[in-house]
Amino acid sequence: MIIDDTTLRDGEQTPGVSFTKKEKLTIAKQLDAIGVQEIEAGIPVMGVAESKMFEAIMGLELDARIIAWNRALVGDVQASVAAGANAIEISLPMSDVQINTKLGKSREWILDQVKSVLDYASKHDLYISVGGEDASRADFDFMSEYIQTIEAHGADRFRFCDTIGILDPFQTYELTKKIREITDMDIEVHTHNDFGMATANALAAVKGGATHVNTTVMGLGERAGNAPLEEIIMASRHVYGVADEYDTKNMRSLSEYVAVASGRLLEPQKPVIGEFMFTHESGIHTDGVLKNPKNYEAFDPAELNMERHIVFGNQSGLAVLKHILEKEGLFLEDYELSGLLQRAKKLSRKNKAVLKQSEVIKLYMNIAQ
Repeated sequence: MIIDDTTLRDGEQTPGVSFTKKEKLTIAKQLDAIGVQEIEAGIPVMGVAESKMFEAIMGLELDARIIAWNRALVGDVQASVAAGANAIEISLPMSDVQINTKLGKSREWILDQVKSVLDYASKHDLYISVGGEDASRADFDFMSEYIQTIEAHGADRFRFCDTIGILDPFQTYELTKKIREITDMDIEVHTHNDFGMATANALAAVKGGATHVNTTVMGLGERAGNAPLEEIIMASRHVYGVADEYDTKNMRSLSEYVAVASGRLLEPQKPVIGEFMFTHESGIHTDGVLKNPKNYEAFDPAELNMERHIVFGNQSGLAVLKHILEKEGLFLEDYELSGLLQRAKKLSRKNKAVLKQSEVIKLYMNIAQ
């Protein structure tokens, strides 16, 4: 599985998000440090500023392949080549609804257009990925003809796009498997999270034969966003047991940086990187975690350079109290602990929040005096 991260392109299409040059360069460097193999860095034809930005990212000389996104227009490809691109993505609609109502064109026009653009692009020593926008709603016979056409005209891979996120993992697996049966090209999958299935669909596509997965940090993207980078890497590693060389220790810090740069919250219950992933309150859970973290944690927080937190709240029991007090070198008899437990629960209910360690210690002092 090769990750093609599109935080700097599709992620920036999140409503209201605009990265500065410094932010884009920092994000690109951090993605590269994690080991992301490809970075979709922008759309050079958008203008001088975007073109210069792409050139600056190319100038970092990262290990990752840097990709420029293009419409299926010769002028777009010319702008990408002028900006120094050696790898490009070309996109065209696949579904009849988009071909007919967005472009006002026909299937025949789509095939002729992609031929002409590929014939131009293939003369410039480029790695070429050709996307099928809204392919998940396309007629499969037409998609098959499209794939055979782009392969014959120099494309290196086909990007299968579930543009409005309507597939489920079973459909995604079957469709990707069918695509794999008709081409030897690399297959890239681009999933959206409109129904909360972007990660599951992306991984299902890999099982069906996809070689490349589009991601964004924190799942940024249009509407409900794209498949989150952190979920794809960690699910592949821990759900499927796939060995990888990604350095994930800075995944949380990258997400924090992108959250600030994008003006988006990094929610505490965010899968994989949210702080509640390793925060335990309820009595049964905390007792199990204190005995062995594997009882209630899918992986060690150290993989993300995160920490485990045992907190006291209304659902907590004596094990949490003992743990908090023992960390401070404090002890109470069992009958005193029971009294402290009730007082602490009452305060937590009143505050509708977990108690800070200092609050627990203050309650302890009142009993210990």
